[in-house]
Order: sequence, then structure tokens, then C-alpha cells
Amino acid sequence: MLPLPERRFLAAALRTETVGGILLLLAAIAALIWANVWPHAYESVLHHTVGPSVPLHLNLTLEAWANDGLLTIFFFVAGIELKREFVAGELRSPSAAVLPVVAAVCGVALPAIVYAVANSGSGGHPGGWAIPTATDIAFALGVLAVVSSHLPSALRAFLLTLAVVDDLIAILIIAVFYSSGIKFWALGLSLAGLVLFWFLHRRGVHGWYLFVPLAVVIWALMHESGVHPTVAGVAMGLMLRCHREGDEKESPGEHIEHLVRPLSAGVAVPVFALFAAGVTISPSAIKDVFTQAMPLGIVLGLLVGKTVGIFGGTWLAARFTRAELNPQLKWADLFALSTLAGIGFTVSLLISDLAFTDHPELADRAKAAVLIGSVLCAVVATVLLKLRNRHYRQLWEEEELDSDGDGIPDVYQGDALPWPRHGPIERHA
Repeated sequence: MLPLPERRFLAAALRTETVGGILLLLAAIAALIWANVWPHAYESVLHHTVGPSVPLHLNLTLEAWANDGLLTIFFFVAGIELKREFVAGELRSPSAAVLPVVAAVCGVALPAIVYAVANSGSGGHPGGWAIPTATDIAFALGVLAVVSSHLPSALRAFLLTLAVVDDLIAILIIAVFYSSGIKFWALGLSLAGLVLFWFLHRRGVHGWYLFVPLAVVIWALMHESGVHPTVAGVAMGLMLRCHREGDEKESPGEHIEHLVRPLSAGVAVPVFALFAAGVTISPSAIKDVFTQAMPLGIVLGLLVGKTVGIFGGTWLAARFTRAELNPQLKWADLFALSTLAGIGFTVSLLISDLAFTDHPELADRAKAAVLIGSVLCAVVATVLLKLRNRHYRQLWEEEELDSDGDGIPDVYQGDALPWPRHGPIERHA
């Protein structure tokens, strides 16, 4: 076990978007190397079964444990983030929430339409329509954190709100379209467990030794019911109180997110990527991505559908309603962000497995398309964001310029100023 100072340093690092995104990327690279260099070893580990078969059917493969178990932790944190957005974030104010919510909805709808059109012919596979609809919060925020030094803070807030709403839509899609053979007795018991979870939390009951076992039971029953168990994670996250009462320094939701986020970013999501991203990459596989309807629909959905859907939906909402873009942002900023939101790694890989459960070869082809599409979006977005960052850096340097070295920026001096000599400075973007 690490000493306390090192443990605290490691936990703090895992709470940053940059470190989480890097770990996710390294896990994906490791999966690709493993699956292509030692494919039989990778497949044997992937399909190794562990867990009890009674009283519930939890004798699952390691791949299923990663998909159904570890991602529940990720969605639990996403549920808390969504609740915080409703309570104290952009979603608290309807006027501020309109544009990112419209952006999220259009950013889900248009990629699905692009995929459906690409797969409307005889050789298409329309069942994968939901694969390009999701935005990966960890990767997108990680790229933004690496690129940004002078970008407006409003850009990150817009992306976070968009991605959180996008995650909510994704989990609803999973619950509605990728759940089958519902066992209502298990679903009913799981819902009863959620009610108990909410009741104990609202009554101020504390203790991980009570809530963690209860959460595991809720998850296991949800899994048994046939509804995808990540729904349980989102539900529990949404139930946590995220506003402060009395003399609290932080709400229970904030405290629990602070504790669980390192586990999600440092273990759950990277291990999921290790088991999900291992697909065979060869010249013929890459050729298939750009020549076959299903994978091409995914790439176009992520790169074109997400960009046009988010940017176009936001512009139309601002043009024809009273909603307004944050004054700190310009439309060029939003276009770069729209491309960044095309990174659909984590949830898109999950939906690839769910959409083609009975056809592993199609699932692998879909995952290859997700990887390629996400990389293309990341590269294009990085270039666009760097251009915008350079623009804002130049403005900052102009405002901070002190050519005579007297300690007072030049913009505060001189008689030909466009504002009062001692008045506030407006930032031009």
C-alpha cells in the first residue's frame, strides 16, 4: 500500500481530465497491441468466466464484467455530474441550458440519421444506429485540457453540459433499445432497492458499509432483470443530494464524487477500454471501415453528424429563439467544440457490443470504426482548438503588453483609448 501522501497525490492526479484521458488512451493502445500481437491470449482472457451462477446469473466473462460492472461506476459519476448540473450548473437556468441541451439532442439525432442513411441499402446494418451518437466525456475534456491555455472557461462549461446531457440520452437509448427479455420480478426488486437507497440517503444515514452492499444488490438485480445495469449507476448518481445544507462545506454528492472519481478514471474506464478496444487492425480492416456501409456510417456519424448536428442545432436555436450564445464564446469556438464532441470512444464501444451481440465480427468492425472516427475527430478538433487558443493568446498578450516597462499595461495608458482612461477593459474575442 502506498504511503498517505503518495495516495493523496495519485488520487488528485486521477481527478484531472488530462490524466484520465491519458490513461484511457494508453489502455486503448495496450488493447490494440495485445489483440494484434497475441490475439489468442487476448481472446482467452476476454472470455474467461468468473462469478457465481446462483442465486443470480453472475457467472460472466471478464469482458461482460467490464461492460456491465466497471462502466456502472463511470455512469454513477456521470449521474452525479448530471445532478450537479441540474442543481448548480448550466441546467439550473432554463435560458442558459437551452443551447447545450439543443446541441446534445441534435448531436445525437443527426449522427443516427447519417448512419441510417449510409446503411439504408441492402448491405447495411441499421441496428447499429446508436453507435455514433455518444460523446466521450473523459477523452473530450482531456483533449480540451491539453490544448487549452487561453480558451474561454465558458467553452469547457458548454462541453461539460452537452456531454452530461448526451450521456443521459445514451443511457436512455441503452435502457430502451438494448434491453430485452425483461424479468419484472428482478426489475421490481431493483427499483425497490433504489427507493431504499434514496430513503436512507435523504434521512441522512451515512456509512459506505451500508450503501456499497446495497448498491451491489441493486446492480445485480438490474443485471438479472435484463435492463442494462449501467442504468442503476446513473439512477443512484441522480439520487444523491448535490446542494449544501446548513454549514456543510460540500454536499454528499460532491463528497462521494470526489471519492469515486479516481476509481472511475483510474481503474473502471481504462480497464473497460483494455477489454473493449482490442480489435484487429490491418490494411484490409482499415479499408473495410471506409468501404463498407456499417463502419463508414459510424465514421461519418462521428465526424460529420456530430459536428453538423451540434453546431447546426445550436446556431438554429440561437437564430430562431431567444436563446443566446455565451458572450465569451464565438461561433468559431463552438465549431471546434462540435468536432471535439465527435470523440465517441467509451459509450460507443459499449453500444457496439450491445448492437451486435450475436455477431462478434460486426462488433469488431464497428469498434474499429469507432476508434478511427474518434481519432479523426480528435485530430481535427485539436487543430481547430489550437487555432482558437492562439487567437485568444494573442489578445491576452496585447492586453498585457508593457512596452515601457513601468508595470502598467499599455492598454491602460495613452490618450487615444476607446474606453475611459481608468475604466474597465473589455476583452475582444
